[in-house]
Amino acid sequence: MKRHFLLAIALVAVGFTMTAQRGLMAPPVNSPEIAKDGSVTFKLKAPAADTVRLVIDTRMDTLMRHTGSDSWSITLHGLEPDLYMYHYIVDGIKVLDNENAHVLRDVKNVMNTFVLDPQGDSPMAVHDVPHGEVRAVWYDSPTLGMKRRMMVYLPAGYEESRQRYPVFYLLHGSGGDETVWLEQGRTAQVLDNLIASGKAEPMIVVMPNGNIDEQAASGMTPDNNVQPTFAHQHWMDGTFEQSFNDIMKWVDTNYRTRAAKRYRAIAGLSMGGYHSLYISANQPDDFAYVGLFSPAITRMDQGKCPIYDDLEAKLISQFKQRPKLYWMGIGKDDFLYKDNVKFRELLDKNRLRYTYHESGAGHEWANWRDYLVIFTQLIFK
Repeated sequence: MKRHFLLAIALVAVGFTMTAQRGLMAPPVNSPEIAKDGSVTFKLKAPAADTVRLVIDTRMDTLMRHTGSDSWSITLHGLEPDLYMYHYIVDGIKVLDNENAHVLRDVKNVMNTFVLDPQGDSPMAVHDVPHGEVRAVWYDSPTLGMKRRMMVYLPAGYEESRQRYPVFYLLHGSGGDETVWLEQGRTAQVLDNLIASGKAEPMIVVMPNGNIDEQAASGMTPDNNVQPTFAHQHWMDGTFEQSFNDIMKWVDTNYRTRAAKRYRAIAGLSMGGYHSLYISANQPDDFAYVGLFSPAITRMDQGKCPIYDDLEAKLISQFKQRPKLYWMGIGKDDFLYKDNVKFRELLDKNRLRYTYHESGAGHEWANWRDYLVIFTQLIFK
């Protein structure tokens, strides 16, 4: 009896092995398949499905075509060069593309990704150029009484040279963390390509975590199981702005920076734009370049923090010192559009000169990546 039982187990094991081998030897499904003309074909095996939809970012939600007994497919034309995030909806249930190993997290939402670069010239793509270095570093914040994590991009040649570099502080939006400008913003690729082509000056880019009650991104601290979230206890109450000098001091101490106003820039998206607005208004001697990408404007602290008081007077004082660039960009369908119109009316009323860029679509990464490309070509010139 025992012998027969062992033989049965052995046969089952052989069956599993043969099945696994057949799976490994099966021809892979190439999805997404990017053609030379820039068209993109998505394929999914879902034999029991009644409907399958392809969802790309906030840009597209479309039905796929049933192409066989177990297959679904769709080919898209005319997509602009960019980073795209997508997933499938199979009979109402979200499904990732198992044939595509490239995934990114947007807060709690995990999606597949691909980069479209049909002409080989998109600044979002990896090209054969000198590459900078990205470091994950921990800095001391005496103001907060903790160590915190941030990402630092060093331009190609930093280690070999002795020169000093300007610094660009790049801030994320709510729900993001210190990694998001690298992962969804493609910051390293953008800077590598623009610097290599001579369109941007070599610079250090500092990407801190703007969620001030966190030490670092989810999974990077001892409380590994804490899930990412949009709202944080101290996200827009002045705490981040009041502790920002800890970051600047650490960067100037640990890297070869040009520690003067004309060699410093600050910019951010949404919540990061809010932080950039108020940090630069309260520290007009520190930043010659300011970028507000789809910024939140209205103060959120209910009148508790003096850093948000007297904004109009602070802006007037800031512009008297003639920042080299005060840049604003927003999509015409952004939910923050009306607040940005009111803010520009405030600037116009006081004859404060700024550069304004309006794009299509709304509050989304497609815009913010474009703003990064534009802004980095204008600073430190």
